[in-house]
Amino acid sequence: TGAGRGIGRAYARLLAQRGAAVVVNDLGASIEGAGADEGPAAEVVAAITAAGGTAVADGHDVSDPTAAQALIASAVEHFGRIDILVNNAGIIRWARFPEVDDDNLAGHLAVHVTGSFNTARAAWPHLADQGYGRIVMTTSAGFFGLSGNTSYATAKGGVIGLTRSLATAGAKRGIAVNLIAPAAMTRMAGAGADADSPEMSPDLVAPMVAYLAHEDCPVSGEIYAAGAGRFA
Repeated sequence: TGAGRGIGRAYARLLAQRGAAVVVNDLGASIEGAGADEGPAAEVVAAITAAGGTAVADGHDVSDPTAAQALIASAVEHFGRIDILVNNAGIIRWARFPEVDDDNLAGHLAVHVTGSFNTARAAWPHLADQGYGRIVMTTSAGFFGLSGNTSYATAKGGVIGLTRSLATAGAKRGIAVNLIAPAAMTRMAGAGADADSPEMSPDLVAPMVAYLAHEDCPVSGEIYAAGAGRFA
């Protein structure tokens, strides 16, 4: 998933409503990371523009460093600068230990950890040069341990180390880097693509990301759980 469905879509739409010009990145793959479809990102862009916002679609695979560079370049090309990076791309392939194999682990690390590294690394020179930036990473309560998905939990733990390191690097450059651990009923969570659960809507997660992406964000290197209207 990226910004074309579920939680990422809620982020993109709220940020656009608040005045951000948004690059909606989504490979359009299955939850396991297979395939590609331009449709989800295009649909979100259409919804944003219909509501009077500004957005462009992007289908690059963030696990590829060259593609991640192209994604950031698209933001700069279309809008002249980049201020916010939200890393929400992720896959999930259920497998228990010790049955889980190395391909399963590698796939999770490639998207969750390396994807977040690639996009942050591509955006960093722009943020550092302007002395300002906001990066929001995505972890999960799964980092405490998932008996049914060792690789996912491992990757989400890795993103924490990456975020804390970037927060340290960005402290003197005006770049705040934080983590969100979201909870909502989405395709990735096992619900159908059109599932409607008002109490666990992605729209109840998005405000925390918008706040962490705002110029008034007072923290860096922190983890926030968000779901069902509760933030902690």
